[in-house]
Amino acid sequence: MNNKEYIERGRFAPSPTGRMHLGNVFSALLSWLSIKAQGGKWVLRIEDIDPQRSRMEYADLIMGDLEWLGLTWDEGPFYQSERGEIYEAELQKLTARGLTYPCYCTRADILATQAPHESDGRVVYKGTCRNLKPGTHSGPAAVRMRVPEEGEGIVSFVDGHYGEQTVDLTTQCGDFIVRRKDGAWAYQLAVVVDDALMGITEVVRGRDLLLSSPQQIYLAKELGFAPPRFTHLPLLCNTEGQRLSKRDRSLDMEALRSRFEAEDIIGLLAYKAGLQESPNRVTAEELVAGFDWKKIGCEDIILVEN
Repeated sequence: MNNKEYIERGRFAPSPTGRMHLGNVFSALLSWLSIKAQGGKWVLRIEDIDPQRSRMEYADLIMGDLEWLGLTWDEGPFYQSERGEIYEAELQKLTARGLTYPCYCTRADILATQAPHESDGRVVYKGTCRNLKPGTHSGPAAVRMRVPEEGEGIVSFVDGHYGEQTVDLTTQCGDFIVRRKDGAWAYQLAVVVDDALMGITEVVRGRDLLLSSPQQIYLAKELGFAPPRFTHLPLLCNTEGQRLSKRDRSLDMEALRSRFEAEDIIGLLAYKAGLQESPNRVTAEELVAGFDWKKIGCEDIILVEN
């Protein structure tokens, strides 16, 4: 592909497990603005790989809310639930090289051996099933991706907003799941495969996913893919300092649309992000020309409801 044909490609990939809240909208807005400021295309992917929690009606609501906000997509929607054969083929490539193994551990088993490593409760798997002999166990098993031995799993990358990042996969992440025990595809595998095959060049998302990036970079390279650039953004938090979730019903799109116009919401988020000096009403399109990551702070943003 020559330079004249090259175009930046970003994506928004919500999980249809509930209505979008203001934090989801914040991520969507900055992702959309970043790629549009580069003259690129924005891809919509519905990450509905959790069969127990995903609902088509939520996917429809998400798409309706994005259109109402003026955050229209150029390609998609693509549904991960329809791409299982693609993930299976990529998983088999890893398995053929001895990079995966079955894991029979429950979360209770893992928690019994160690305390959570990260502030969000993340537990680093210590490889209990890594070297099990075939036939030792039976029954349902998850599939884990082997990370390199300690000292050999260092992954460094430059985040588009938070700068240089260095992570030791062995001590900070551990062998991670690529297929769940119930047969559902795990986030890490599905997102890496989809970003590569959809030609995504830039991933913009909340900083709570920062530690996923080195895992995805490692997995992409093992599959022969070039990883995208990662840019993480500060989180929107409630007055208690907790990141917004679907539990914050007063800030989900159903409640917000009953009280505000789209330009009010975009204006508030642009103000909170540092893209304008006051929370004046504005459309997403009007923000494109002045968009600059340098205007956006790194500290999480506390939202005061009113």
